[in-house]
Amino acid sequence: MKLLPQIEKLSKMNPHPYIANQYSDLSHLAQRLRKEYANNQPFPHVVINNFFLDDILGAALESFPDLSKDYTSTKFNNKAEIKLASTRGDRQQSEPIKHLLRYLNSTEFIDFLQQLTSIDEPLVSDPHFCGGGLHEIKSGGLLKLHADFCRHNETGLDRRINLLIYLNKNWDEEFGGHLQLWDKEMRVCVKKILPVFNTVVIFNTTDFSFHGHPDPVTCPPERSRKSLALYYYSNGRPKHELRPSHWNQSTLFKERPGENFLRQMARQRWRQPPLMTAKSILHRFLPPAALTAYKKAARAIKR
Repeated sequence: MKLLPQIEKLSKMNPHPYIANQYSDLSHLAQRLRKEYANNQPFPHVVINNFFLDDILGAALESFPDLSKDYTSTKFNNKAEIKLASTRGDRQQSEPIKHLLRYLNSTEFIDFLQQLTSIDEPLVSDPHFCGGGLHEIKSGGLLKLHADFCRHNETGLDRRINLLIYLNKNWDEEFGGHLQLWDKEMRVCVKKILPVFNTVVIFNTTDFSFHGHPDPVTCPPERSRKSLALYYYSNGRPKHELRPSHWNQSTLFKERPGENFLRQMARQRWRQPPLMTAKSILHRFLPPAALTAYKKAARAIKR
């Protein structure tokens, strides 16, 4: 497939046509930031401003769809999350966004993440963008503090890295939507990151990497908090990154001091009749390897 014209032109001047010139030597950048990444609190992470070429992200922003009007998007509306997200795959995404996401799943970019994070196990991308892809928060939306699901529900691989790219130009501080990073004991917010255009956040995904933007976004109704999210996996991980009673196929929400939304959600669930589909039963009780084998057999039968 022929590259987009602006990418083709930029590639003649820059070996990494998506990355800003000051960061074009990704190997050197990873070596320079890896100690900072490891030592940052409350968990390993780094924030890089103006990481991508503005033209590349500008094209992604201009072609970013209104997910509230896209019937294929996933819509969350409960006490823990009020947000919109693209579905599995990239078929509905614009060409500028497709090209960018595919670059972020490329060998050279994964090698950069491998060096930056010092993770021993080989990192693997997710070309299906399960849980990732495009995220949008309208005015009044939020995402309570949480630790992400730590295992891919299709491959069984362990989720190790989150990459977040913010696409919000002229985003005022008063609009909120700050990404908050909290300590392991959920006592204090250690860092707040304003989701302004061309800000990239990379961090380790464990059972203790509590993050979110728990307060409602207050941007004007015609604005929204837009981001791209990519997740990277490995086959196996250190045991100390997981809780002893770890349940790795769902998001673990946590309350800030004084919050009680989890109890409200629990009461709401008790009022509703339980619904267990065949699919949910399989996901709950089958190990990943057996689940993968079952899906392959089901697909073969359909053919």
